[in-house]
Amino acid sequence: MTARSVEMLAWSGCPSHPEAQRQMRAILDDLGLADVAIEVSWIEDDETAKRRRFVGSPTFRIDDEELIPTDEADTYALTCRVYRLADGRFSPTPDPAQLAQATAARFGR
Repeated sequence: MTARSVEMLAWSGCPSHPEAQRQMRAILDDLGLADVAIEVSWIEDDETAKRRRFVGSPTFRIDDEELIPTDEADTYALTCRVYRLADGRFSPTPDPAQLAQATAARFGR
């Protein structure tokens, strides 16, 4: 069964989640998945961060699996996530090509 939503875990103290959500919406639309919802799960305390295995904002999951896994999987806290882009630079949002590839793979595109 194909997932019908993408979950974005976010912390309100991190300013990059609106841009990341726009990025994911564009990816879904480009993949012909305009009917797939982006469900935002707000992580606002350390207890929830640990329970949800939250490695930073923004984090995207499908069926509770990270689209872009991190090596810091045991560090759960209220923090802004930092991604490494394909060109080696750091970014507060995922590499668009990497996110698109991971999303396409999960939806069989």
